[in-house]
Amino acid sequence: MSPADSGRLARSSPPSTAGDEIDFLRRIADALERLAPRAPAPPDFTAADAFVWHAGGRLVPVPRVSRVEMALLRGIDRVRDTLVDNTERFAKGLPANNALLWGARGMGKSSLVKAVHAEINRALGAKAPPLKLVEIHREDIETLPDLMGLLRADRHRFIVFCDDLSFDADDTSYKSLKAVLEGGIEGRPDNVVFYATSNRRHLLPRDMMENERSTAINPGEAVEEKVSLSDRFGLWLGFHRCSQDEYLDMVYGYIEHFKLPASRETVRAEALEWATTRGARSGRTAWQFIQDLAGRLGKTLG
Repeated sequence: MSPADSGRLARSSPPSTAGDEIDFLRRIADALERLAPRAPAPPDFTAADAFVWHAGGRLVPVPRVSRVEMALLRGIDRVRDTLVDNTERFAKGLPANNALLWGARGMGKSSLVKAVHAEINRALGAKAPPLKLVEIHREDIETLPDLMGLLRADRHRFIVFCDDLSFDADDTSYKSLKAVLEGGIEGRPDNVVFYATSNRRHLLPRDMMENERSTAINPGEAVEEKVSLSDRFGLWLGFHRCSQDEYLDMVYGYIEHFKLPASRETVRAEALEWATTRGARSGRTAWQFIQDLAGRLGKTLG
């Protein structure tokens, strides 16, 4: 309470009549209302097609999403088609599954989610309200029920997306995710689907799971609660290291898309050396090579 409000209440004389008592209580109520924090304004989902959720109840619009064109995602055709089909059904109001995109680093897991979102909205056109993408950071997972409650009442349909999701040994925030995905009394809202990417198929470090088994009276039950988190995802989409040919196909695809003045013959050796020095062949490695190549050629990647 502010000093001014405290002073006014302190100077108020005790009520002598019923009318005075009502007036006195009204002044107290007014003072308390001025002290109460303002309720957050409802989010304007027409402001953008993508948002970032921040703990505390803020949804921040993202005017321009950093994404890669669907056509440039090579070597992941099967998982791409599966995720597109699932998202398209969801956008049309049909049943759809939560999806866990797991596997090798740099193979386009998060890029695929963002590309699918854009592709589905292009296909929808003006026939339906646009599909919204809401990113929640790993450290804010405990606030996921609050986010779901906010989205439940809106007319739009939402992909809630968490990139690089995993849990450590002492982390209990996975329980919030389990409750939202399937197990809670309210369950997942009909207008929300949850997509996550992770390097781990079971979202938990292997040494933690093995330690749970080795020290438990009933090893099977000891890890059941934590392992069952992955079971809440109806789709498990695996991303694996690409072959040399797939890696080069990614590089050539970028060269053609951005019309870089470089032939495949001259680029091949450089691209392979680039991957060798970084110890990995992946979509991310291919993109980093293209950025280096474009810079050396004096070309922008607009």
